[in-house]
Amino acid sequence: MANPAPEVPKLLWNQENVKDVAESVGITQLNDEALRCLSQDVEYRIGQVIVEALRFMRAGNRTTLTVQDVSQALKVLDIEPLYGYDSTRPLRYGEASLGPGQPLFYIEDEEVDFEKLINAPLPKVPRDISFTAHWLAIEGVQPSIPQNPTTAETSSKELLPKGPGANPALSALAGNDNVSFRPSVKHVISKELILYFDKIQAALLDDDPDEEKLRLRAAALESVRSDPGLHQLLPYFVNFITSQVTHRLDDIFVLRQMMELAEAVIANPNLFLDPYASALSAPVLTCLMSRKLGGTEDGTDTIQEQYRLREMAASLLGTIARKYSKSNAMLRPKLTRTCLKYFLDPTRTPAVLFGAISGLSATGGPEAIRVLALPNLKTFDSGILQPLKEKGETSALEFEVLVGGILKAISSLVGGTGAAVTNGMNGTTSSGEAAELTEFLGDTIGEGVARLGNHALNREVLDARQFD
Repeated sequence: MANPAPEVPKLLWNQENVKDVAESVGITQLNDEALRCLSQDVEYRIGQVIVEALRFMRAGNRTTLTVQDVSQALKVLDIEPLYGYDSTRPLRYGEASLGPGQPLFYIEDEEVDFEKLINAPLPKVPRDISFTAHWLAIEGVQPSIPQNPTTAETSSKELLPKGPGANPALSALAGNDNVSFRPSVKHVISKELILYFDKIQAALLDDDPDEEKLRLRAAALESVRSDPGLHQLLPYFVNFITSQVTHRLDDIFVLRQMMELAEAVIANPNLFLDPYASALSAPVLTCLMSRKLGGTEDGTDTIQEQYRLREMAASLLGTIARKYSKSNAMLRPKLTRTCLKYFLDPTRTPAVLFGAISGLSATGGPEAIRVLALPNLKTFDSGILQPLKEKGETSALEFEVLVGGILKAISSLVGGTGAAVTNGMNGTTSSGEAAELTEFLGDTIGEGVARLGNHALNREVLDARQFD
């Protein structure tokens, strides 16, 4: 029997990034084997830096890796450190108000006391420019003085290709001066990509109901969802979504288009979205839990459209939490805490509460509903649902939708399965179970769960009393 082919190691680093860098420095002919080898080397080098950075983190008795740890690791490995980056604490979501009950989520920046900054002592005056002489070599031996190249720099230059056929791009990337070639800036966008981005924006923001326009919008979203060459446009898409959501909260059409665009970006398997997951979560949270979405119309169709947008935002937030929780361990807990905070706030409107419970179920999953939501539903029932129910027909639709959202979240405990057969009963809840559910969840939610007649769900709910 023939020996099986050796298994090719799976790469974590995206080979397309290596290809983009190669093209930026004028290398267009790279086969798959060369890309794979370069990606393996990048993974190895990054692993070296991470290991060294973790040593500095542990030496400082910390559990959070900082930019300073990475810079120290680069110095230890004799690599030029990063400049212009600083990090003193993990990212946090801030909340600004655009009006009564209109929250806008963003990533907080550190505030600087302007008066303290002005009164701070000035830095030391740099030395005047001066000239001095030193020995480059004495009888063929190079002295070990600061003015002369170090051994590491000398060895790195010896590894560079030489001769008339050598690629000058490698010398330029190594930092050598007096070369005839300079690599182009990595983030320069080609005219074709700029034109493509403009066309996508125009297609998505055109609310013309014409059938041709509808097909054009669908084609634009499908292109973003499947096109493999959009790596350089990724930060522009994220910024576009954030900007439109921030300034167009009164336009339900634009908000829905932005959520569909965010879904298309996330669904594209060729895009590496991990560094942008936190930034993309902010506009989704805004669409999920703003008090008022869209214009001033109060018709039934308008209200239903707003709730459909919140459901879409909740589903999108759950996808972000699940897909990028491995690369960002704090993302999912932060999103879950934010949704729980809004759900337990009695001053929020029914629409915001609906978005909060939908987001809590999507990001935290059944365990979050079991541990965080169920023990608080009795107080929620008496403090929010009962007063809302007593308002009569004016709030009947909001009451029904909110109760339906809570029951949908509770039903996720059994994965949406049908009614189980227990004690000879199918599709009904015994009076004893109904009384226990009402006692634990309150009258409105307890009766709603009892009417579902799902005995497996009843047991899951009643088992959650241990967290009360």
